Amino acid sequence: MQGKSLLWRSIEKKNRLGSTMKDIRLADIKQFENLELLAKQLVEGFITGLHKSPYHGFSVEFAEHKLYNFGESTRHVDWKVYARTDRLYTKQYEEETNLRAQILLDVSNSMHYPKPGNDKLQFSVVCAAAIAYLLSSQRDAVGLTTFSDKIIHQSALKTTKSHLSQLIAHLNDQLNKEGDSATDVAAVLHQIAQKIHRRSLVIIFSDMFQKSNDLDEIFKALQHLKHNKHEILIFHVTDHATELEFDFDDRPHRFIDLESNEVVKLNPRDIKDAYKEKMSQLYHDLKIKCGTYKIDMIEANTADTFDKILGAYLIKRKRMR
Repeated sequence: MQGKSLLWRSIEKKNRLGSTMKDIRLADIKQFENLELLAKQLVEGFITGLHKSPYHGFSVEFAEHKLYNFGESTRHVDWKVYARTDRLYTKQYEEETNLRAQILLDVSNSMHYPKPGNDKLQFSVVCAAAIAYLLSSQRDAVGLTTFSDKIIHQSALKTTKSHLSQLIAHLNDQLNKEGDSATDVAAVLHQIAQKIHRRSLVIIFSDMFQKSNDLDEIFKALQHLKHNKHEILIFHVTDHATELEFDFDDRPHRFIDLESNEVVKLNPRDIKDAYKEKMSQLYHDLKIKCGTYKIDMIEANTADTFDKILGAYLIKRKRMR
């Protein structure tokens, strides 16, 4: 019970004020001990808000034959094989999921901004866990890849509850690690395109900050995924207040580039207008290129509620049906 009180202290306080789980933001989660339970609660709260379940059932596909055993149902007997061989065989089936989804999580240095416990990585971890839980509840196969300038971990795509628990445990482990590498989104996406052989939905959580700052490289890699018939959903994760609006106190600051470790000392007021103009252009270019290549990109502010992320995923999933 003590663990539960730590997990839900801030959430229960918000609920007493008349809010719901679908209103929860990262700032409301001060401390949690069970990421899988948190993901479950977020998904259930989100579904309650929709007033209907997103579960769509699942289909099956033929796998192989096995010799018919006397007393078994004749429902799956392959009569065509019987006509050819004069022996009874039944068709064995395996579960075929509605969807195969690979979640890509950027765990590079820049994702640890702005501060531990309230950074882009923690926001992405909670979102990824909730989406993984929702995928699993829909009997969809889900896998996880973590990356920085290379692939760090890649799991298989499975539907089982034990696999989901392992996946979420690995997500939780990321919160206790420090970033030690820059980002090379393009190189990683090319590798993923070569590794995923069946059509899948690739869900990316990243701030899209790359050491080369070359968007063309990233979109060549995304085109590689598209060429292989994969669908793509990008959650562009940023702290809007500081990374987009450059909202800092009017005093000298020491800024450190988490990708290159370059240090700059200045007063934010001196460059705020120029910075905002440049970032606005970057965001505009991202949106234009995504539109051109028919790639779905969602601006994910770390101050957003988690239901916005789950809603964007469901919209994408519906379009794929």
